[in-house]
Amino acid sequence: MIIDPLASEPKDIYKILIGSIVPRPIAFVSSQSQDRINNLAPYSFFTGISANPPVIGFSPMKVKSDRDRDTKNNIKNTREFVINIVSHGFSEEMNVTSADVSPDVDEFELANLTPIASDLVAPPRLKEAKISMECRLLQIVEISQKLLGGAFVIGEVVRFHVCDDIISNYKIDPDKLKPIGRMGGLEYTRTKDRFTLERPK
Repeated sequence: MIIDPLASEPKDIYKILIGSIVPRPIAFVSSQSQDRINNLAPYSFFTGISANPPVIGFSPMKVKSDRDRDTKNNIKNTREFVINIVSHGFSEEMNVTSADVSPDVDEFELANLTPIASDLVAPPRLKEAKISMECRLLQIVEISQKLLGGAFVIGEVVRFHVCDDIISNYKIDPDKLKPIGRMGGLEYTRTKDRFTLERPK
């Protein structure tokens, strides 16, 4: 099957992307409005970009034609955010925060999750997360303002918070982190089934 994106509906192209780029890690992003209202939302177009300095990026897609995502607006205004890594233990609560609610709703309260103070940025981190990364905005790359268009939010990690019991010599134990990933449609995956390949010398 050959698919021409220009001759296809954006919603169909979206299905191909999320079914092909799998599994996708989830950036559970906490941000804060200029009025100090907390926001918490999951994004599965998420990746690491650089280790020196540590830089990550995620993409909030435009799901309403009349406005950008609250997360993107908050970060554009305050230039700070926190990436929390999603473990299986609070996946149901994470899903609650994916609801489309008004900007004055605090998703921490909505999902019964716990905000705790960050060290260097104003937005809180998530107490339930085993890993959180405090970030300062470097750049927002605007890709498209069309429906299902996106932007790429790039931030420098200025502080890592990692639970002591999941890390040894800077190596994260995935069996203790228990991260989940996003598949296509409504499906998620756990990372229990893994295998090892030695890199060629």
